Amino acid sequence: MSGGAGFIGSEFVRQTIASHPEDSVIVLDKLTYAGNVHNLDPVAEVPSFRFVHGDICDMELVDTLISDVDVVVNFAAESHVDRSLEAPGQFIQTDVFGTFVLLEAARRAGHDRFLQVSTDEVYGDIELGTSSEGDPLRPRSPYSASKAGAELMVWAYRASYGMPVITTRGSNTYGPYQYPEKIIPLFITNAIDDQPLPIYGDGSAVRDYLHVADHARGIDTALRTGTPGEDYNVGFGGATNGREIADLVLAALDKPDSLKQHVRDRLGHDRRYAVDTAKLRSLGWRPEVPLERGLRETVAWYRANEAWWRPLKSGEFWDFYRRNYKPLDAGAARPS
Repeated sequence: MSGGAGFIGSEFVRQTIASHPEDSVIVLDKLTYAGNVHNLDPVAEVPSFRFVHGDICDMELVDTLISDVDVVVNFAAESHVDRSLEAPGQFIQTDVFGTFVLLEAARRAGHDRFLQVSTDEVYGDIELGTSSEGDPLRPRSPYSASKAGAELMVWAYRASYGMPVITTRGSNTYGPYQYPEKIIPLFITNAIDDQPLPIYGDGSAVRDYLHVADHARGIDTALRTGTPGEDYNVGFGGATNGREIADLVLAALDKPDSLKQHVRDRLGHDRRYAVDTAKLRSLGWRPEVPLERGLRETVAWYRANEAWWRPLKSGEFWDFYRRNYKPLDAGAARPS
């Protein structure tokens, strides 16, 4: 499993070891800024678990590790839209070339299944309705384009070599152990410290927020009972904008509305994502954690685990923060 020390990957590892004790798990992770080996502390001493510090772009290392496994699950990715706007080349290297390295090694090894973890952002902005698995991919950011490129490589290996590949496309995910640059952990940790909650533009961009436990279970369902050659959307089915997320966080922490701060909008900001999850639900999966409950539990986790996230909000984090969250221009229309 690549990228298993990251947010969603580590949840998948913890769930796999708890729910499938007969399985052995090898995690390969480069431990970039958003990867954290401490996310795997709960399973570190489990005999069936092994961690390897390394890069999925390292062909020799990948070949060595893949020869010892039956199934590959690729979580490894650069994953933040804002960072992709600053350094798109890094996203192409990891998300596209890295996926190629894994595919090529898996092809030579003849694995049972290869699951590519993707994102609903590959569908692009959707004004009405929901995106289904057969819809065209219309990515609009370097991040989503890199994920779409990885998917195309996966499809090519399916068509050209008959590889048993599966792709999952998850909606925006939240929960414990998420690096605090994403909207929900950023808002929570800022609010804990009475710092502003930076809301892009008028805060009307809509997302479908999925709890990480539900997302990991969806990936596991697709891996174990999905059909090779198919793609599966993973989402909750909600629609929540940035202002509403801020309100929920402030209410959970009993903080004032005055902490909300509207900042310049993201370049090329997609206004709405929504996915049809009927295909995955037909396999027996259902999301179980509604947003309000999941967010309250997530707030409680960040309050109880300041030792985990406080060291992350320093140095480079604040440099990135200041570059990306700029106050609205003087005289610009303020949201009502």
